[in-house]
Amino acid sequence: MNNEQTMTFSVIEDTEGEMKKNLTIIYDALREKGYNPINQIVGYILSEDPTYITTYNNARSLIRHIDRDELLQVLVKSYLGE
Repeated sequence: MNNEQTMTFSVIEDTEGEMKKNLTIIYDALREKGYNPINQIVGYILSEDPTYITTYNNARSLIRHIDRDELLQVLVKSYLGE
C-alpha cells in the first residue's frame, strides 16, 4: 500500500450520516408511540419546541443534537436531488 497518498475526510458526509441515523431513531420512536412522525418533526423544526418529540428511546435528546439549519439544508438538497 502506498502511504504517500492523501486520505480524504468529509465532515459533511459524516454529519449527514449521523443526522440521518438520529432522525431514523426519532422517526421510529414517534411512530412506535403512535404519533405522526412527519408532523411532529416538522413541528419541532418550525418551533424548536422539544415537546414535539417523545422522550421514548432518547429521541428528544437526539433531536437537540441536530442543528436545524444544517438539517434544512440537507433536506432541501435531498428534495432537489443535489
